[in-house]
Amino acid sequence: MRINKFISHNSKYSRREADELIKQGLVKINNKIALLSDEVKFDDKVFIKGKILHKKTQFSVIIYHKQKGEIVTKKDDRGRKTIYDTLPKQFKTWLSVGRLDFASEGLLLLTDSPVIADALMHSDLEREYYLKVKGSVDKNVIEAMQNGLEIQNEKKGAHAKTKITSMSFAPFIDFEIFGSSGGYTKLKVIINEGKNRELRRFFGHFDLEVMDLKRVAFGALDLGMLKAGKYRYLENGEYEKLRDFLKTNDIKY
Repeated sequence: MRINKFISHNSKYSRREADELIKQGLVKINNKIALLSDEVKFDDKVFIKGKILHKKTQFSVIIYHKQKGEIVTKKDDRGRKTIYDTLPKQFKTWLSVGRLDFASEGLLLLTDSPVIADALMHSDLEREYYLKVKGSVDKNVIEAMQNGLEIQNEKKGAHAKTKITSMSFAPFIDFEIFGSSGGYTKLKVIINEGKNRELRRFFGHFDLEVMDLKRVAFGALDLGMLKAGKYRYLENGEYEKLRDFLKTNDIKY
């Protein structure tokens, strides 16, 4: 982990403040004065102003029911509402595990640990979604959900400013089509990737516009009856499952 990130995770200092301490030569890794580019290994000892920085051994995670029309970012230059405008101030420094776009809703995890956020974000844990798409899901879409999909030189379903024109989609873990009516199709899908606007781009390839997208589960964690705009801490049993995941993947925290 980068030294400024390590300091911000385990102390009262922000990353910017950590950078200043490092520039002033007030930070050491073991017996060496730290540089901004230094990485902290698991067994390293970090000192700030001569005092050892003790690593956090505990972490906290909340499930937030993100509402449509909220941006998952600390600050939006266009003045749009962010999740941090809704959440209590105590969570203003917490990190989101990935994102849900402006028009999407549902389960969003936030944590006070960068290690946990990174581990979950890049995991292959299953993500479950309910969707409503404009149009019919035909055999070509079903085959792509079963076998995976590669797109080249295409921006359908992507953010207008994206520079990513190629994307690979792994086969869906599972899916269920509930039926079509009024020109729309409702379905449930389970995937184990977290690419940006992945489902909108997948269905956009087949000219199916995603009208509603709601994430209801992430790994062993589910949204349940949590109302939009509300949050809750994980329960003890959920923390145990999360620690099992970390242990299985040899992730130190």
